[in-house]
Amino acid sequence: MSVLAFRSLSRLPWLRQQRRCQLCDEAADHAQRDLCSSCEAELPWLGAHCRICALPLAADGLICGNCQKHPPTFTRVEACWRYAFPVDSLINRFKHQARWPYGRLLAELLAEHLLHAYAENLPRPQALLPVPLARLRQRQRGFNQAQMLADWLGARLQLPAHGNWLQRHQETPAQQGLDAASRKRNLRRAFTLGSTGSLAGSHLALVDDVMTTGATAEALARLLRQAGAARIDLYCLARTPRPGDI
Repeated sequence: MSVLAFRSLSRLPWLRQQRRCQLCDEAADHAQRDLCSSCEAELPWLGAHCRICALPLAADGLICGNCQKHPPTFTRVEACWRYAFPVDSLINRFKHQARWPYGRLLAELLAEHLLHAYAENLPRPQALLPVPLARLRQRQRGFNQAQMLADWLGARLQLPAHGNWLQRHQETPAQQGLDAASRKRNLRRAFTLGSTGSLAGSHLALVDDVMTTGATAEALARLLRQAGAARIDLYCLARTPRPGDI
């Protein structure tokens, strides 16, 4: 068969590969991602939230009590969803079972959210910095999910992703299951800067999968501020609600 004939056949609709929704396995009705519009609408979109830390709230445009009492070092958190089903399941499968297509799908949706936010005057950072994993944990897992998210976001947003600027030099217990005070103690002196060059006056965005108490973002933001950065944002897939909130 000639190349011309093959190209002509490939245009026939019944010979094109059909995208399937990664949640329900029905036909995906979006040309660029494996998700149907029904499942996309049912995701736990963040909705009303704190203007600084993105904590889910009853009304939009407010600042939560904790951010009022203890303003964080970072400037703003951008997230798409509450950490609830099925997003929590997708993130855990991506992170703990190496189901990378789930992470890629969520990263694509987060990139769309950020592009819309930039169009609505959210300042664009100069670079993306993935939250680092300790070497032992990264060897055990085989990858850093924050690095993968930063690479995917960087490609879509046309921003550099620097995976070596932040380093986690201490092996600390996993943050999952710790309360806020324990998370802060767990992260004392856990991070250092790599070869970054001058950060004076820079605007940077940390990238992670989930924000819970904000202890990790706060520790890294303080480190970057001490090095001269002027603004630090956090981009994450999901934000956990207060305990007991739906």
